[in-house]
Amino acid sequence: KHTEPVWQVRWQQDDIDNNLNFYSISSDGRVCCWTLVKNELNCTDIIHLRLDEGLQEPSTDSSQLVQLGSGTSFDFHRSLDYLFLVGTEEGKIHKCSKAYKSQFLDTIIAHQMAVYQIRWNVFHPKVFISCSADWTVKIWDHSYHKSEPLFVFDLGSSVGDVAWAPYSSTVFAAVTADGRVHVFDLSVNKYSAICDQMVVSKKKTRLTHISFNPNQPIVVVGDDRGYVTSLKLSPNLRKMPKEKKGLAAMQAGKQPSKEEQEVTKLEKLMALVKEPEPSKKE
Repeated sequence: KHTEPVWQVRWQQDDIDNNLNFYSISSDGRVCCWTLVKNELNCTDIIHLRLDEGLQEPSTDSSQLVQLGSGTSFDFHRSLDYLFLVGTEEGKIHKCSKAYKSQFLDTIIAHQMAVYQIRWNVFHPKVFISCSADWTVKIWDHSYHKSEPLFVFDLGSSVGDVAWAPYSSTVFAAVTADGRVHVFDLSVNKYSAICDQMVVSKKKTRLTHISFNPNQPIVVVGDDRGYVTSLKLSPNLRKMPKEKKGLAAMQAGKQPSKEEQEVTKLEKLMALVKEPEPSKKE
């Protein structure tokens, strides 16, 4: 078992023997895989969050102590089963693989304080979002040649959680320690929230988590006093892309799928802020 608090758990697909399994991350610096075999729950360490040795081979000296960072959040890629991101209390984001226990694929110094949440975009396979105690929400492209965010939003208070909307690649919501919910739509405003609302009745109530309903225009928000608040999104916060009909559809030819439309929509916004990759000298 873990030796310090577990901050997140995530179900994964059944293994090759069709056993149920899930992953956990903890302040003890370990990401673990738990597999249910018959009536036993077996634990396997997937990766150790080494502070300064994340990109080095482990030492053969067994007497040497290895200092581990504190894991706070993680998320698995939606199509690449082996790839996952890990956020730490030190403000770093590690790109990891299930196949490499002793190495990170990449490390980003993402935030000045603890990373509270990381989530891959629902539609775009290269984009993820992070939030932190340093008051910021940042959007990243993990294939971008520069290790810097594409968008940064300062919410004026510690950001406890962030979530992508299930219906749009450009909509996300975040909750902050001052009791506010912030809803963004990058296709409407790339610089600030389109809705910013106080949802707690008592002062000093800290919002901790937010989740979109997968089918209905509803979000639920949890706080540190034990309350869960259900909120319905107004129509301007849940605009769906219009479908081409009649002559317009015939002229456009084959209609792209909703997923393709959402990826294209976000790609256009990202292209506005990306710097071109420097040409390689022969």
